[in-house]
Amino acid sequence: MIHIVFNESEIDLMKQVIELDETLAGEVVQIRDDYAVGPLAGLDTPEGWQTRTDWWMELIKHSHYSKNEIKDVDDRETISQLKAKLDENPEEQLWIWMGQNQHDVCGYYRMIPDFSEYQGRVMVLYMNNLPFINDKGQIFYPSWLNEIQASEFLKAKKLARPVTLSEFEIDPDEWKKLCDENAMVRMLEGGKKIDGKEETFYDGEILKNLTPEWQKAWRLVGNTLNRMKIKTGDVFIEWRIKQLIAEGKIEVTGDIEKGWKDFDVKLSGGKKIEVSEAEEANS
Repeated sequence: MIHIVFNESEIDLMKQVIELDETLAGEVVQIRDDYAVGPLAGLDTPEGWQTRTDWWMELIKHSHYSKNEIKDVDDRETISQLKAKLDENPEEQLWIWMGQNQHDVCGYYRMIPDFSEYQGRVMVLYMNNLPFINDKGQIFYPSWLNEIQASEFLKAKKLARPVTLSEFEIDPDEWKKLCDENAMVRMLEGGKKIDGKEETFYDGEILKNLTPEWQKAWRLVGNTLNRMKIKTGDVFIEWRIKQLIAEGKIEVTGDIEKGWKDFDVKLSGGKKIEVSEAEEANS
């Protein structure tokens, strides 16, 4: 079997799971792009793919990452290699592991149209409103696979089921709808339902971590990522901070061009946003 995950931290996690249960032995492959943000229009065309790549490159210019730290991401090649492995070995299966979050579910939708001819060989394990035991022995409902202890996956494997013929018919249509809608942010509304939002969706989360007092910009990034209930990546948050600075909603002192540790930020005008759209969506 080939295990599919959508977050880098889950690669090592799945390897730990495999060590605990040799019946799960197999390759672990990551679908790397975050399809919960950014343009999707025409993604099945070279032009659409280039538009998305250019969008990411623009965001990365505003992030703390250097060019040397950026890896090329081309899930088209990954999917092509997966299909080749299924063709080479008729006994091979894909096991898609999904947490209850927009990142994983959008990644699933991105994949599924390419595997309709392998119906019966594509398994899905969706941790949707499922209770697990944390490291303190308490019951909780995880949103992300990396919140789950490796030993708990041994129970979760019993939930593996084939992607149904109906899903292979309906889910590619859902992906097409998401691509046509071309929202800049996508949210999980329950089950596998994804709803499009404006690119400003997370701005309230950023602003409520600001005060009228100066703080390091990198601290704002860290606090926002750690405290937000509905998660997104650091590159997107850093880009939105730069946009809010350009709009005059965040004041800056220091050298913004030098690096994220070289400038401080504070709330412009001292007004504090109490409730963000992201928080409302999570309530």
